[in-house]
Amino acid sequence: MCGIIGYIGQRNVVSLVVDGLRRLEYRGYDSAGIAYLSEGKLERKRSVGKLVSLEAILPPVPPDGSVGIGHTRWATHGKPSEDNAHPHQAGSLVMVHNGIIENYLSLKKELEKEACVFLSDTDSEVIVHLINAFYEQGNTLESSVQHAVGKLHGSYAFCILSEDAPDRLIAVRSGCPLVVGVGEGEFFVASDIPAFLSHTREVIYLEDEEIVYFSKEGLEISDFKGARLIKERHQISWDPVMAEKGGYRHFMQKEIHEQPRAIIDTIRGHVAQEAGDVILAGSEHVGDIMENCERILLIGCGTSWHAALVGKFLIEEIAGIPVEVDIASEFRYRDPLLRKGDWVIGVSQSGETADTLGAIKGAQSKDIPTLAICNVVGSSISRETEAVFYTHAGPEISVASTKAFTTQLTAMVLLAIYLGRERACLSEEEGQHLLHQLILLPKQIEEVLKHEDRVAEISKRFFRYRDFLYLGRGILYPVALEGALKLKEISYIHAEGYPAGEMKHGPIALIDENMPVVVLALKDKVYEKIVSNVMEVKARGGIVIAFAEEGDTELAPLVDEIFYIPKVIPTLSPILMTIPLQLLAYHISVSRGSDVDQPRNLAKSVTVE
Repeated sequence: MCGIIGYIGQRNVVSLVVDGLRRLEYRGYDSAGIAYLSEGKLERKRSVGKLVSLEAILPPVPPDGSVGIGHTRWATHGKPSEDNAHPHQAGSLVMVHNGIIENYLSLKKELEKEACVFLSDTDSEVIVHLINAFYEQGNTLESSVQHAVGKLHGSYAFCILSEDAPDRLIAVRSGCPLVVGVGEGEFFVASDIPAFLSHTREVIYLEDEEIVYFSKEGLEISDFKGARLIKERHQISWDPVMAEKGGYRHFMQKEIHEQPRAIIDTIRGHVAQEAGDVILAGSEHVGDIMENCERILLIGCGTSWHAALVGKFLIEEIAGIPVEVDIASEFRYRDPLLRKGDWVIGVSQSGETADTLGAIKGAQSKDIPTLAICNVVGSSISRETEAVFYTHAGPEISVASTKAFTTQLTAMVLLAIYLGRERACLSEEEGQHLLHQLILLPKQIEEVLKHEDRVAEISKRFFRYRDFLYLGRGILYPVALEGALKLKEISYIHAEGYPAGEMKHGPIALIDENMPVVVLALKDKVYEKIVSNVMEVKARGGIVIAFAEEGDTELAPLVDEIFYIPKVIPTLSPILMTIPLQLLAYHISVSRGSDVDQPRNLAKSVTVE
């Protein structure tokens, strides 16, 4: 979603804010803007398109100024235009906003009766006019913000400054992410940590319905009722270099190649291999939940939902617990039938996904215990749930998720082993074997990555096609969904994932020489079935790109292209099979000249509905 950055301190604000916006580009955006105070005068610049368009209208020599705000906008209300771009202004106030104001129409009508003139089509502009209305009544900027938030309905985060108060900056969080960076005599506030990570690693996480008041001397935090709060400061362990491309052409390519390291980091500290056990931080609480657990509900959105689908296979097979999987946006609104003995597990890379967070809160309102599988330490979902399993993928900049997905799958494997051992469904020897194979997996991924050129070669043959079908069976069916999602996200090719056994129930009608079919094949109990699917495709003049295990000589003569992965046990096959599918999507996108890291209309973290 939209990206917010604010700064107050002694350094040049224009350079800092623009740099922060650049580090938030991965969130996705269609316009950008900046506002700052220079020599007591308010300056505001906005443009449609990428940051280069904004930089082109900024002064060639950054002016003096030490307080300012910036924004990258992803259109929700109103098309991309300069008028709809942030910051929005009313009187002496300027503001940037992320989120959705649900009651903006009624507020707008009230404000228009008071002679407020609106210049945009956005819901965001209502906020700055509302605050300004209180401000012009003689209230302080601080009390005006407090009055305004009492009238706003929805999920939002915003940052505001005033030409009348050049040493003040105020930020508000209610349902959308916002984090504070604390430096030496300076403060940052942003939608995400990478925006200021090169300047400070000391952060304060804001909770919902909290307001932070900045001055050059310090900061104060209160709740919406005005009660002052004391907040813990946290040290971020990420190295800023981790957020740079490191010699790769795109962040996505870099993050694909980081997966062996990311999986090792996710495994580290959780494995007691000699005992065949998995150790979970705070596992005593999980153990208490497990005593009465009769059913697990896995929820997520997009790629995280695909990880949850794999988790269902793993947990049911290894731990013998019934598992249901739900899309978070459906779960939270359909009033699901939850009962004693249920356990809701939310899966989210960012930990800020609005629908997943809403689903977690909905489960908790019915006294259902919750767990988060999450990448970002200190994120909203990780703070909301009773227990957290961190994936330790590190910062993921490209919008298309890669290492976040495979570390979520790794976490699912570890969780399934833990539950299997706790329930005595998995013997010590079986646990030892699974953990041994998991420890070997990063090396196997490195072997796949060594053959990236082979995947690039395949992509050059197929990048002009407009439709793809991805087929998988059993535990690889969700991987087919994920492979298709990666392709459509970054190349804008229509791609559809399907259970291979359902091919004859519709998709077979589409198969011809113009639609490549990507087939995921392992030498497992359904191997003969997948070979039959390949034969059905070829009988209709279709094109088959197969991803199979080393040593599979039966499939190669039947298909048009084949890529081999190392032999792997079925339990871990989703992780290993995902890697070449990511590479295929990446190289097709590059061949098509698409914006790999920032595909159109997409945001890294969907923090509003």
